[in-house]
Amino acid sequence: MSKKPKFNRDQVISNATNLYWEKGYHATSMRNLQDAIDMRPGSIYAEFGSKDGVFKASLQHYAQLGIGQLHSIRAVTSSPLGTLKTFVKQAVIDTQAGAPSCMCMLAKTVAELTDEQEDLLNVAKESLKSVENEFASLIVEAQKMGEVAEEKNASELARFVQIQITGLRMYAKTNDDNLPLEKMINELFDHYPF
Repeated sequence: MSKKPKFNRDQVISNATNLYWEKGYHATSMRNLQDAIDMRPGSIYAEFGSKDGVFKASLQHYAQLGIGQLHSIRAVTSSPLGTLKTFVKQAVIDTQAGAPSCMCMLAKTVAELTDEQEDLLNVAKESLKSVENEFASLIVEAQKMGEVAEEKNASELARFVQIQITGLRMYAKTNDDNLPLEKMINELFDHYPF
C-alpha cells in the first residue's frame, strides 16, 4: 500500500511559481524553495525529481494560469478582440502591484537562462508559444466576427501582442512615472496593426 503525499501538489506548485517568479531561477536556492513549498529535499526529489522539476512544473503552471485567465475573460466578454484587450490590460496594469514580479515569468526565464539550462529554456519557450497560440485563436475568432480584417495574419498579430505585453511590462518597470498604460494599450488595438 503506497503512502499518500502529505502535501497539496497544486498548492506546492503555486507557491514555487510565486517564488521563482519573484526571484528567478538562479537566485532561488534549494533552501528558499524548501521554505516556500514547505517540503524537505527528499520529498522534493521524490515528487519532482529535482529543483529543475519543480521549476518546469512552475513554468507550465504559470502558462496555464494565463490561458485560464484568457478563457475566463472570454466567457464573459462578447468580443474576442475585447477579450484580448482586457487580458493585456490585466497582464500589464494589474501586475504592477499585484504580482511577485512585474515581468512575465516566462519572458523573465527566457532572458535569464542560457543554453546550459536548455531543457528549462525550451519549456519556457514552449509555454510562451502556447499562450501566443491562444492569442492567435482569439484573433481568428475576431476575424470571423468582422473585428479584424480577414487578410491580417493571425499568428503575426498574436506575436505582436506577446511582444507588446513584454515591452509594456518592462517599460512600466523602468519608469517611475504614472504612465498612461491603459491609453497605450487601447492605442495598440485601435491603430496599426489591428
